Amino acid sequence: MLSIIGLLVILTIVILLITQKLNPIVALVIIPFIGALVAGFGPGEITEFFNDGISSVISVVIMFIFAILFFGIMQDTGMFNPLITKMVRLSRGNVILVSMATVIIGAIAHLDGSGASTFLITIPALLPLYKKLNMSPYMLVMLIGMSASIMNMVPWGGPLGRTAAVLGVDSSELWQPLIPLQAVLIVLLIAMGALVGSLEKKRLLKNGTLTEGINFDNFNVNGDSNSEATSLERPKLLWFNLLLTLAVVGLLMSGLLPAGLIFMLAVSIALPINYRNMDLQMDRIKAHAPSALMMAAIILAAGSFLGILGNTGMLDSLAEDMVVILPAFLVPFLHYIIGFFGAPLELVLNTDAYYFALLPVVEQIVSTHGVDSITAAYSIMIGNVIGTFISPFSPALWLAVGLAGIEMGRYIKYAIFWVWGFSVLAMVAAFVMGII
Repeated sequence: MLSIIGLLVILTIVILLITQKLNPIVALVIIPFIGALVAGFGPGEITEFFNDGISSVISVVIMFIFAILFFGIMQDTGMFNPLITKMVRLSRGNVILVSMATVIIGAIAHLDGSGASTFLITIPALLPLYKKLNMSPYMLVMLIGMSASIMNMVPWGGPLGRTAAVLGVDSSELWQPLIPLQAVLIVLLIAMGALVGSLEKKRLLKNGTLTEGINFDNFNVNGDSNSEATSLERPKLLWFNLLLTLAVVGLLMSGLLPAGLIFMLAVSIALPINYRNMDLQMDRIKAHAPSALMMAAIILAAGSFLGILGNTGMLDSLAEDMVVILPAFLVPFLHYIIGFFGAPLELVLNTDAYYFALLPVVEQIVSTHGVDSITAAYSIMIGNVIGTFISPFSPALWLAVGLAGIEMGRYIKYAIFWVWGFSVLAMVAAFVMGII
């Protein structure tokens, strides 16, 4: 019964998000609450589930609020303008080259293994370029997300860390065979970026919005700014703002301080130095407050959702029952089957449920049929990891969606074909290389 209710809750939310029938905050709060009541849990128990879920995301909420404020202020100062100008000139407005470069930038930015910081670094820098070239922001988020997913196989990344915890082995040992696979997948993703870029070029050509052929040699993003935006720019403080941003990124990668505190300190430094007038400081906060508040509300709603579904046992029950109902002749190949559906399963299960509930059950079942435990774990992880940033239950993806100004439902519809297809390609590559 818990599995059925949990599945109905998750499917309802996913359908509502994809069809855009309900605001994500409303869907993530109301549907799980009703599901918990139907499952027989009382107000007192649901309150505990809610508190537990909120506690698990509160640090993320703090980080999102101040991260959005910080990068918003950096955009106001025009810090990204020289980078954008240089990229536009180098690409000469070539949509395909921009798409390929996006993959490389995403891989480099995700070396710290944090999806949130990756999106915070890349999207504010690349989005103005995409807008200038009339390219789809949905493609930007998808390519960055898929590139980050490949890099997410590092030992300090979530998927491999969870897999190592389940198997009881050192994550560095698990990573060694995956290094060549990561290199191959990055090359394949660059090729896919070229393909997606060519399709985007055709779309722009068909719509008459293709900017190729324009002379970008003298392009300067500052020249396109309105008077209000120009008045906020601080070109004389470019190097200070750049060093401050690099310091923030370095601290995020080092883990010396909590991410929320890092961004709170960064905002507290950036505001008075760039805008010494108190009223102007408040104006900058007010200007970016709507985005920050929306992201905070969505993450809190997601925390409530995860707290209720996790503590009621719905997620664990669903993961276990999905394995039990499969036909017996499929059992020896269960790890391949789960891996094949790993990406779309991100729409149904959260990451913890996938690795801590589904993985150990599948590994235990197939190991009785002579399948090596590590091989089974690799199959399940490689098939799933590419879909890390397709899940509406990923706080980092909500951040990316917010930064890019796009809709979650439309993003899922746009990206699911490419993400699932590439995840299957990743499994094929791993099979050919003898990893699975």
